[in-house]
Amino acid sequence: MNTLEIRIKEIRAREEALHRPEIRRSRQALEDLLAESFCAFGASGTVYRRADMIELMLQESDSAGNGELYSGDYALRPISADAALLTYRTWRKQADRSERHVLRNSIWKYDGRRWQMLFHQGTPTRH
Repeated sequence: MNTLEIRIKEIRAREEALHRPEIRRSRQALEDLLAESFCAFGASGTVYRRADMIELMLQESDSAGNGELYSGDYALRPISADAALLTYRTWRKQADRSERHVLRNSIWKYDGRRWQMLFHQGTPTRH
């Protein structure tokens, strides 16, 4: 297995951890996954900083997601020796039986010990 294959497995696992309710309810886990300078652009146009995002995730209810989140089409593109862009797609069945599809991208930075998410953006799409 080459270095890029190892990186995508590790980064994808850390990204997917953020999809799980038990991680989203753990301040320690979230602080481990999100870099100090983390920033996210929401579909609404809202800019979220690390502290805001952590508080939002900690307050989510079990029903906030309206069902299991599925993901696929992962691709990792190195930006530098210690940074990478992860792109992928998610979809989820809504309460009204429609599906919500989102194209996602995250920038991950290696701090010498672990990979942390530095930036995230999700863009809703038709499918």
